[in-house]
Amino acid sequence: MKASNSLWQKELSGKMPEALAREIDVFETEIALRKQGKLEERLFAETRLRRGAYGQRYDNGQRHNGKAVQEIAYPSGKLTKGPNTLWDAPGMQRIKIPAGGLNADQLETLAELAEEYSDGIAHVTTRQDFQLHYVHIDDTPSVMRRLAAANVTTREACGNSVRNVTACPYAGVCPDEVFDVTPFARALSKFLLGHPDCQNFGRKFKPSFSGCGQHACGLASMHDLGLIAVQRSENGERKIGFEMYVGGGLGAVPYQAKLFDPFVPPEELLPLAQAIARVFAKYGEKKNRNRARIKFLVQDLGMEKFRELVLEERKNLPPDPRWAEYLEAAVAQFKETPLKPAGERPLLGSADFQRWLKTNIRPQKQEGHSVVTIALPLGDIAANQLRALADIARQFTKETIRTTVEQNIVLRWISDSDLPELWRALQAAGLAGPGAETILDIVSCPGTDTCKLGISSSRGLAAELRKRLAEKNFQFDEAVQNLHIKISGCFNSCGQHHVADLGFYGVSRKIAGYAVPHFQVVLGGEWTNNAASYGMPVMAIPSKHIPEVVTRLVDRYAAGRKNGEAFKDFIKRMGKAELRHLLEDLARPPADPTDRSIFTDWGDPREYSLEDLGVGECAGEVVSAADFDLAGAETGVFEAQVAWEKGQTHRAGTLAYEAMVRAARGLVKMEHPDVSNDSDQIIDEFRTRFYDTQKFFDPFAGGKFAHYLFAAQQRNGQPHTADSARYLIDEAHLFIEAAHRCNQKMGTPGERLRAHGVGTR
Repeated sequence: MKASNSLWQKELSGKMPEALAREIDVFETEIALRKQGKLEERLFAETRLRRGAYGQRYDNGQRHNGKAVQEIAYPSGKLTKGPNTLWDAPGMQRIKIPAGGLNADQLETLAELAEEYSDGIAHVTTRQDFQLHYVHIDDTPSVMRRLAAANVTTREACGNSVRNVTACPYAGVCPDEVFDVTPFARALSKFLLGHPDCQNFGRKFKPSFSGCGQHACGLASMHDLGLIAVQRSENGERKIGFEMYVGGGLGAVPYQAKLFDPFVPPEELLPLAQAIARVFAKYGEKKNRNRARIKFLVQDLGMEKFRELVLEERKNLPPDPRWAEYLEAAVAQFKETPLKPAGERPLLGSADFQRWLKTNIRPQKQEGHSVVTIALPLGDIAANQLRALADIARQFTKETIRTTVEQNIVLRWISDSDLPELWRALQAAGLAGPGAETILDIVSCPGTDTCKLGISSSRGLAAELRKRLAEKNFQFDEAVQNLHIKISGCFNSCGQHHVADLGFYGVSRKIAGYAVPHFQVVLGGEWTNNAASYGMPVMAIPSKHIPEVVTRLVDRYAAGRKNGEAFKDFIKRMGKAELRHLLEDLARPPADPTDRSIFTDWGDPREYSLEDLGVGECAGEVVSAADFDLAGAETGVFEAQVAWEKGQTHRAGTLAYEAMVRAARGLVKMEHPDVSNDSDQIIDEFRTRFYDTQKFFDPFAGGKFAHYLFAAQQRNGQPHTADSARYLIDEAHLFIEAAHRCNQKMGTPGERLRAHGVGTR
C-alpha cells in the first residue's frame, strides 16, 4: 500500500537536501492550487515539466495493470469516455541521472518506486535517464522525496531547461580516451542545475561529454553543447581541454553542431557554458517554439557572431568561486577503484557464454578488468531485475554502474576472472542476453505505447525486428552485426533515427480509404565519430512491411559492399534512385484484397483506424486532387534529394520548395478547385483557409510545419548552400507529412460533400 505524501515528507525530513525538499513542498502546493483552479494550466505545465512530470497518451483501447482505461471520474464526479485531463490518468516521471552514474542503493530505490507507483518497469532513455510510466500526478511528490533521499533528482529533467548532462559510459576506463570526462560532466551538471541564467530559455538545452572523437558514446555532434576531450602540448607540458561544439540537435529537422572553440581549458568550462546559456536566454526565440532551440540561433547569427556575443558575455561575468570549487570537488570525489584484483579472461565455456563474451564485454584500459554491458530490450528493466542488479553490483564491483545512450546498463571494473560467475548471476536475473551494441540492440522511443505524439508503434516494431534478427543474428558477418537500428514513433527523433545505419520514424498514409501505419525509411546516418552525419528519408513503407525492408537492405549490403565499405558509404554509392527501386513494391497494398494485415500496427490487434473513410462511394474509390498533389509533392522532394546527392544544391532547394507548394495546393484545392498555379497565391490561400482556421493544426505539432512553408516562401529565390538545401528538404518532408495528416482529417471527397449538404449516390 502506498504511503501518503505527508507521511513521506515527515519520514524523510532531514534526509533530503534542504533546498530540494523545499522545492518539492512547493510543487505539492502547486498541485493543490491547480486542482482548485487557482493556478493557470500553462504555468503549472511548465513547473511540472521542470520537475520531470509528463502527461501520457491514453485511449479507450489501452490497458493499465490489466484493466481497460475507459470510464474516468472527473473531480466533479461526472463520468466520461477516455481520460481527458491531467487528473484522469497516470503520466510519466522522468528521473535525471547525470553522466548515467548510479549506485546499488539508487537501483533499489528505483525498484521500489516502479513497483509502488508504476507498472513494475523502469525504462532507460537515450539520454541516460530513467523513466517511470503510469505514475499519477498526486503521487509525484512522494516519488520525488524518495529519490531525493537517495541523492537523485527529477529537477529539470524536462521543460525549457538544461536537461541531463550525458557522458560516455566508458569514461575513465576506455583505452581510446584522452582523459576521463566524468568529473567535468558532474561539475557542469551541478553548476547549471537551477542556475538563474538557465531559467529563461525558449526551449530545452542538452549538453554532452565524450572522451574521444572517434566513438559514438558522447554524440557531441547532435547536442546543443558538445564537449570532446582533447590535449595539446605547451612548452613541452601536456595540457588537457575540450573541443567545444554548439548548436547541434535532431528533432524534426536535424542540425549538426558547429565548432565553437578547438581548445577550451578546464577552468573555462563552467564560465563559458554560463555565457552560452546567457546568450541563448537573451537572444534565442521565445514566441515561435518551432525555432526556439539554440541550433536556430547559431544558424541565424552564424558562428562568428554567436562566438562574439558569448565571449562578450564571458568578459562581463562576475567571478564565481563555484567555477573552480565544483571542478576541484568533482575531481577529488570521483575516484573509481576495483573491488577485485585483475584477473584473466577464461578461454573455455559454453556457446552461450562465448557469444555473450563476444558482444557484451569491453576490455578496460586497466588490464585484467572489463566493462560488462547488460542489454535491455526496449530499454526496459523490471523491479526484481533492478534489485538483482544491485546485489550483483555489490558482489562484483564497488557499485560502478552507468546507463548508456543505447538504453542499456554497464558494470565497470569487473575482474576478468569473475566473468563466468557474473554471467551465471545475470542469467539467473534474466539479464544475460547477448548482442549488446549490435544490430540486435535496437533503440526505440515509447511511440504509441505512451507518447501523445506517437504516430506508429516504434516499440512494437522494435520488438518484432529484435525477435526476427535474434533468430539469425550470429549468422551475419561482423559488418552486418555491427549495424545500428533506431526507431522513433514520429518525426521528433527521440529514438535518434537520423544517426542510425537503418533509421525509421512513424508516419501515416491512406490505403483504400483507411489510415495505415507507416514508417519513413531513413538511410545514410553515421553513429560513430560522435554521430558525424545524418541520414535522409527515402520513402514511407507500411509498418508491417518494415521487417522485409531490413532484410533486403542487410542482404544487399552483405552481398554488395566493397573492401570493408561502411554502410553509409554503401548507401551513398547505391543512390536514392536505386534504393527506391529496391523498396518501392513494399509501399504498395497487398495483392490479396482480403489481407488486412497492414491495417494494424505491431503489438496492437485493433485496426489503426476504425472509420471507413470511403463509406457511401460507388463505382470504386474516388481519388481526389489532394491525393494526386500530395503524391506529386513526395515525388518532388525525392527528386530534391537526388539533386542534393549529386551536389546540385540550388536545384535541390528549389525542388524542395516546389514540393511544399504542391502539397499546399492539394489541400487548397479541396475548398478552391480553381486556385491559381502561382506559388504566392497558393500560399496565401493556404494561410487563409488552413493555417488561420487551424485546419492544418494537429496534435503532433500544432501548426509548426506551416511555418516551414512560410519561411521558405520568404527565402525563395535566394541561392542555396549544401546546408540550407538539406534543411529545406527535411522541412519539406515534414510539411508534406503534415499535409497527409490534414488530408486524412478532412475525410474523403464524399464525406466533404455530405458535410456541405451534398448527397452522393
